[in-house]
Amino acid sequence: MRMMNPADLPDTIPLFPLPGALLLPRARLPLQLFEPRYLQMFEDVLKTPQRLIGMVQPLRTVDGDDKLHTVGCAGRVTQFSETEDGRYMMTLTGVSRFEIAQEVTGFSAYRNADVMWSAFGRDLGKAETDAGFDRPKFMNLLKKFFDAEELRTDWDGLKEAETEMLINTLSMLCPFEPEEKQALLEAPTLAARRETLTTLIEFSLRGGTAEETLQ
Repeated sequence: MRMMNPADLPDTIPLFPLPGALLLPRARLPLQLFEPRYLQMFEDVLKTPQRLIGMVQPLRTVDGDDKLHTVGCAGRVTQFSETEDGRYMMTLTGVSRFEIAQEVTGFSAYRNADVMWSAFGRDLGKAETDAGFDRPKFMNLLKKFFDAEELRTDWDGLKEAETEMLINTLSMLCPFEPEEKQALLEAPTLAARRETLTTLIEFSLRGGTAEETLQ
């Protein structure tokens, strides 16, 4: 996927609220679309030059309001196929995080928002590095977590993965609560995300809850 410049990013994007679905810059998220409103969103997005969809977490509220977290991540549609029964299988490649300025009301069946990109300029650059990353120690911790959760993975692939791809992929795939995923999304740097990820894994191994972890 070609690099985007800040000037390429639109002021308004469609939103796809999906609990627990995390997208990060330069990472890939496979999705399946079947609801009519999102099928319409997908078809509309393909007509735009950027082909961006904003992934955002619904906000858990006590009154049941249909609110969203203010920070999400926009991805470009880079692959898609249509099934015989009318669903779309697509892949979003993360471009940049954004902050919702305000939702746009209109006649669309799906949600749209005016967004701001300025706080996330590093997302459009090259892959981040993490000078303080102790890979052997982290992999040992990860092995304990995967064993406890009865998860399988390609350990050889993880050992060879670039640091950003490793941290971001695990952040997206590990079975964390939506609020925990949001904390990983909002981490300002790769090092901060790795530290958050490590904390979440350690709390999980000790039987901690999401609320305890994020206090």
